[in-house]
Amino acid sequence: NGDFVEIAGESGTVEEINIFNTILKTGDNKTIIIPNASIISKNIVNYTTKPTRRVDLVYGCSYDDDIRKVKKLLEKIVKADDRVLEEPAPVVALMELGDSSINFVVRPWVKREDYWPLKFDLNEKVKLEFDKAGFSIPYPQRDVHVYNEKK
Repeated sequence: NGDFVEIAGESGTVEEINIFNTILKTGDNKTIIIPNASIISKNIVNYTTKPTRRVDLVYGCSYDDDIRKVKKLLEKIVKADDRVLEEPAPVVALMELGDSSINFVVRPWVKREDYWPLKFDLNEKVKLEFDKAGFSIPYPQRDVHVYNEKK
């Protein structure tokens, strides 16, 4: 099987490298034919060359939630998953005070083959655990003010 790469804005597994084009197979089984002339001047990101990858996740909580408790819960969730590597140590940190939420970055390291399964599982686990703990995951909201014009 070929390497999983990102070339010219397209991602997929390299199936063939020909004289004039490179053929990728996407995760949803599409075939992408990229002219090599366009590849020559572009960066190629290869996700297969290293045995480990860092998963980058962002979780928001409400300004009403206790951020120390949110951080502890996120750390507990990450440490409870056996796929998360001890070295390099996972990072859980307050990233920003956003418009609608306080955002934490969660960055565990995993074996390459565990990247997507862990990402999907952590998202589900965080939602379930936030619900159980009473933390809310805010979403952007807009206030609309209606003024009655007096005639």
